[in-house]
Amino acid sequence: MMVLITYDVETLTPEGKRRLRHVAKYCLSYGQRVQNSVFECLVDPVQFKQLRALLEKTIDPSKDSLRYYMLGSNWKKRVEHIGAKETYDPEGLLFID
Repeated sequence: MMVLITYDVETLTPEGKRRLRHVAKYCLSYGQRVQNSVFECLVDPVQFKQLRALLEKTIDPSKDSLRYYMLGSNWKKRVEHIGAKETYDPEGLLFID
């Protein structure tokens, strides 16, 4: 299933900057960054549960926020890209130079 994860982490303190780095690192482990604080993650239910637990353990809910958008398995019909950044297909072939 495709899950779109967005976050807003307070970065006025060193602790906030650390939380931001960890949230981004965890999201990168499971998906692709498509905007500064937006990730597309193609995960199964177990992987999503693991990622969600990591993220929710990391943030400070009184200062930070997370949003999960469940796009499901039919996500390709729900995502449209326009603009400068090149799009990608997480189910496509991976080429390594």
